[in-house]
Amino acid sequence: MASRDEIRNQMNQDGITHLLTQFVDIHGAPKVKLVPISHFDDVIDTGAGFAGGAVWGLGQGPQSHDMLARIDIDTYTPLPWKDGIARFASDLYVDNKPHPYCSRVNLKRVLSELNQEGYNLYVGVEPEHFLVKRNENGSITPWDSTDTLTKPCYDYKGMSLAMDYLRDVMNGLNELGWDCYQSDHEDANGQFEINFKYAEALVTADRWTFFKMMTSETANRYGAIATFMAKPFTNLTGSAAHLHTHIADPKTGTNLFLDNSDKRGLGLSKLAYHFIAGIMEHAPALCAITSPTVNCFKRLQVGTTSLYGSTSGHTWTPAFISYGDNNRTQMIRTAGPGHLEDRTISAATNPYLTLAAYIKAGLDGIHRELQPGEPNLGNMYDLTMQQIINKGIKIFPQTLNEALDNLENDNVILEGLGPIGDTFLKIKRQEWKDYHKDISQWEIDRYLTLH
Repeated sequence: MASRDEIRNQMNQDGITHLLTQFVDIHGAPKVKLVPISHFDDVIDTGAGFAGGAVWGLGQGPQSHDMLARIDIDTYTPLPWKDGIARFASDLYVDNKPHPYCSRVNLKRVLSELNQEGYNLYVGVEPEHFLVKRNENGSITPWDSTDTLTKPCYDYKGMSLAMDYLRDVMNGLNELGWDCYQSDHEDANGQFEINFKYAEALVTADRWTFFKMMTSETANRYGAIATFMAKPFTNLTGSAAHLHTHIADPKTGTNLFLDNSDKRGLGLSKLAYHFIAGIMEHAPALCAITSPTVNCFKRLQVGTTSLYGSTSGHTWTPAFISYGDNNRTQMIRTAGPGHLEDRTISAATNPYLTLAAYIKAGLDGIHRELQPGEPNLGNMYDLTMQQIINKGIKIFPQTLNEALDNLENDNVILEGLGPIGDTFLKIKRQEWKDYHKDISQWEIDRYLTLH
């Protein structure tokens, strides 16, 4: 942990003149104030003031006391796209106490519980996103109009026009020491992914948030919009944030999910299997947090062909609550010995809430020594619905409203959110109602002259 004097010296060396004190609302959207470096000590000790009632889901109204964002100096992040400015992730305080409606404060609470049990969670994320442009009529199309292949994944030509954008982001991340190791064109036209090394859960959540800020600003320089909307195009694969996890010993760093003598041959420990079972047990409620918008459930649908939403022939989004070997048709893929990947997480999620809920689900599996059953091998997409039922495999809720019903009845996941849970349910129930009030173009096209 760095001292404030060390950070102050580093900022002077880096030519920093202003700071962004940054937190997130309930949706995970970054909120900031710009602060001159001369007030560095103020935003450590007191914090930058905000009216919480002006921000989604912070548990405040117009009568509430000031919400103060106190920076975490270990999150010092110079902006690669803007000289002289650095971002600090912040924790919110009200009346000199940590604000329980702050997503970051809540994650730190849950991580403290995890650490007290002798565990540390390491997390990596694959942040898929689209580069799009807005047309004069308000519609959107992929930014590169020549990116039209039916199967564009990894295609050189599809990547070539975006290469400067990708290189700018990768170089910027590596300047920050994130060890960005690869990027590619994903399965949908205009869709890309940039990978950086895993880290402790809080660090990854902070970086994930900053990554969204950085891609937005970098894309703008190329006349594009970087969007983490889960499914912006009806006929294309949606965007995920595949979550890679393992639990480690906080003192030694030993991977506690790893067991090379695993009789199932996946290289997983008993602890890992209990964790998997906890995630599967709570998946119907958990997905309200990991897929938190109406739009998210348009990628989390049963079905894999173009009829169900992807011209490439695959959605790459398992709707089955299952686990298996190195197999992308499972919710939880064993990407390697001691290494789990959850493929259902939406790119639109709030990372702090997702990780807090995820930890509570996994811990419940560990505490109760739940068992996930035998791994599912082979192509899950080849199974009929009756075969899935016969195997006892459940599917995810198919709408936000259904997921919220499950969340409302899952005390483990709600406890992982603290008081944010009730606020989340209220906001998301209203989102569902607003969605159904709106008349879509699809409805007009289908029903206007039908009756």
